[in-house]
Amino acid sequence: MSFKKGEIKSIAVIGAGASGAMALDTLVREQAFDTIKVFERREKAGGVWHVPSSYSRLNDEHVQNQPVPIGIQENDIDPPLPPPDVLPAKTKKSPQERYDATPIYSYLETNIDVHVMEFTEEPISDRATPESIARFGANTPFRHHSVIQHYVEGLFQRHDYEKYIEFRVTVERVAKSGKGWTLTLRRSEKDHDYWWQEYFDAVAICSGHYSVPFVPDIPGLVDMATTYPGSVEHTKGFRSRNDYKDLNVVIVGGNISAMDAAFDIVDHAKHVGVAMRGKPHPYFTDTVFTHPAIHRHTGIRRIDAASRSVYYYDGTVDTNVDKILLGTGYRFSLPFLKQKDVSNNRIHGLYQHVVNIEDPTLAFIGAVNAGLTFKTFEWQAVLVSRLWSGRCTLPSVEEQYQWEMDRIRQRGDNVKFTVQYPDFEEYFNTLRDLAGNDGPGRKLPVFDPSWREGFEACVALRISRWKYDIENATKEAKKGCDKQCHL
Repeated sequence: MSFKKGEIKSIAVIGAGASGAMALDTLVREQAFDTIKVFERREKAGGVWHVPSSYSRLNDEHVQNQPVPIGIQENDIDPPLPPPDVLPAKTKKSPQERYDATPIYSYLETNIDVHVMEFTEEPISDRATPESIARFGANTPFRHHSVIQHYVEGLFQRHDYEKYIEFRVTVERVAKSGKGWTLTLRRSEKDHDYWWQEYFDAVAICSGHYSVPFVPDIPGLVDMATTYPGSVEHTKGFRSRNDYKDLNVVIVGGNISAMDAAFDIVDHAKHVGVAMRGKPHPYFTDTVFTHPAIHRHTGIRRIDAASRSVYYYDGTVDTNVDKILLGTGYRFSLPFLKQKDVSNNRIHGLYQHVVNIEDPTLAFIGAVNAGLTFKTFEWQAVLVSRLWSGRCTLPSVEEQYQWEMDRIRQRGDNVKFTVQYPDFEEYFNTLRDLAGNDGPGRKLPVFDPSWREGFEACVALRISRWKYDIENATKEAKKGCDKQCHL
């Protein structure tokens, strides 16, 4: 399967985060397209790392307006926004929640080695915070969120790339139109919304999947949230450990956001319970939850809002709960492309997690759970650019669907389908072989095993630091117990 040279002339890129930055760079350097436009709904680039200029409460003040879709039917979470009947048009500003608030908090840092994380041609700054140096040493591989925000912004500011971007523009609909796609667009102005449409031969979706919080179906959760407004939160709205001082907190989930939150608040909260179902995290394991002041339980059986009690499947109960913090991750949401199946928290019908098999003029960059996140974007973007310029060929449609079926058998038809670890090398080299490296355009090196080694080393570094802190906390707890016993 391939395109003829010149068949694709105009391309829309949805999103100006790290994946959108790499998509733009690879498309421009391919020297094969007449029109490239990047649409970004925020006021500047950065994606998940972006902190809006209007966001004045990033530090220790608690943000109460982080929406959590509790008690909302799945089909009604992040629904499409209906456009006016006649376009172009001006309308009143839409009040509909679009889940575009930042998940950033003041002291957030990366959780993997930035030298593993960075693109191959664009290094990330070596500037580390004093806090990170104190915790992980002079050669700490972790960076403050502002370093990454500036890095992504800088990718768009070079080579006059900003001329390709339209900010404050939300893509509300992507609809097939002839051989290409018609995009329905909405620009948020000061006192109104402006709607219009544009046509493109191909569309690259780089909108990420860390916007809409996933809320588990727990009996009594809605009642708790309704009876005590603000009592149920998602880690997307986490802003400071100080918000949980002297509170009884139950954290739901076992992924990295739940771990970070639990470890961060354990010395501040009165009580920390963790409800975790299933197996430990695939590479961060469950080390955090062995802390003596973190009380681990199986899943929640029910919540009684009247008594603020959480009943676990292991028969235990937490009472007088002040906060329930959902560290349950996110759900894929494509409100502008409702015809695409995103059930089981993955996008169906993609070859190599990238190319839409049924119609390859649609592609996704970043629709994976990738430890080598930015580099994955780079490899995927190069493949898409080569494909649309007519310089690479994909297997037949039947073979592409067979790849998807084989992966379902190997990983399951769920979020594990999208997890790259530990098969980084195989995936990267497969994309590189498909894309080819001849002619113009961005070149992809052969996978460097040190990338995986660096990834695993930084994971081991975090685990070792957790173990060190847990060992000290256990000693202190034993001292306290011994002191009590001698009273």
